[in-house]
Formats: sequence, C-alpha cells, structure tokens
Amino acid sequence: MKYIAIDLGLKRIGLAYSAHKDIATPLPAVQRKNREQASRDVKKVLDKWEVDAVVVGIPLGGSSEDEMKRRIAHFMNLVDFRGEIFYQDEAGSSKEAESMMKGEIKQIRDGRVDSISAMIILQRFLRTLR
Repeated sequence: MKYIAIDLGLKRIGLAYSAHKDIATPLPAVQRKNREQASRDVKKVLDKWEVDAVVVGIPLGGSSEDEMKRRIAHFMNLVDFRGEIFYQDEAGSSKEAESMMKGEIKQIRDGRVDSISAMIILQRFLRTLR
C-alpha cells in the first residue's frame, strides 16, 4: 500500500509519503491560501504518488476530536479522494519535528516542519501495522 500522511494546518499542509512499512519521507508542504486551492494542490500530490490511503493527524481522545474529524472529512471531500482515510494521534508531533530541525532553520516557515510532523504521524501509523 502507498500512504500519504497529512498534517492539516490553517497556513500550511505538511505531507509525507510511504510505499514501505518502514520508510516515511517528507514531501514539500502545500501553502494554503484557501480551501479550494489547498484541496486541488493536495489532490495533485495524491494523484502523482498514486496513493491507496491517507493518514491524517488529529488530536485523538480530546474534546475536539469529533469536530476535527468533521473538518477533515469536509476537506477530503473537496480533495475528492476515494481511498481509505485513517486517523492517527498527532500529539506532540510538531514539537518533535521542531526539535529535529536544529539551529535557525526551524524558524523558517516554509512547511518543512509541517512535513516532518506529517512524517512522524505516518511513522506512528506504520508502526501499528507491524
């Protein structure tokens, strides 16, 4: 199976890819101007990589879980993705990604931290498959 993980944010959408159960690779993030543009750009990535499933990071178990799932379902409907959608707890993934980005580069808001966060989310999901 081919997976893409999404770390859905209001300004950037972090993305990571895996075609193996052991390797997850960050992809360039999508800069989000509006929902329509963001959904088109994410769809292009999903089509390019021919993914079977999407793993979306959300805060599981919290009071906002249902609301986040509703928002994600709406976004994925705009993307028009027909594969499976899985939810993975994203707790701490952004902080972990920032700690991986040593030095000043972690302050640059070009989406690298968002995509590394998506990679961490995907790695967590892939561990559940073993």
